[in-house]
Amino acid sequence: MITLYMEDSMKELLVWIYIVNAVLLINHEIDSAYWKEWDLIGMKGGITLFLILHFPLVFAVLYGLLEVSRGTFSGSVFSLMLAGIGIIAFVLHMYFLKKGRDEFRTPISIIILVSALLVSVVQAAVTIMILRA
Repeated sequence: MITLYMEDSMKELLVWIYIVNAVLLINHEIDSAYWKEWDLIGMKGGITLFLILHFPLVFAVLYGLLEVSRGTFSGSVFSLMLAGIGIIAFVLHMYFLKKGRDEFRTPISIIILVSALLVSVVQAAVTIMILRA
C-alpha cells in the first residue's frame, strides 16, 4: 500500500514538474520569436518556417503531458526528452552568449533559461526514479 502511494505521489509530482518545464520552454520559444532565433542559428525560412516547426513541437509537448499523467512508459520518454530539451536550450544559449551574441541577454531571458535548466535536471531525476521503481 505504501509503495503504491509513493508511486502515485511521484507520478503526480512529475506531472507538475512537466507542466512547469513546458511553461518555461514555451515562454522561451516566445522569447525566441522576439529575438528572431532563426537568424541566430542560420535557419532559412524566417518566422514562417519557425512557426510551422512549432506546430508538431507544441503538439508533442502537450501529448507528452497526457502520457505523463497516465503514467505510461512513453510518458517517461516524453518527460526525459522535455528535460533534455531544457538542458540543451540552456547550454546552447550560454554558448551564444559567451560568443558575444546580443540575443537572450535580458534578465527575463536569462531567468527563463536558468529556470528551465534547474527544472529540467529535477524532471530528469524524478523521471529516472519512477522508471527504476
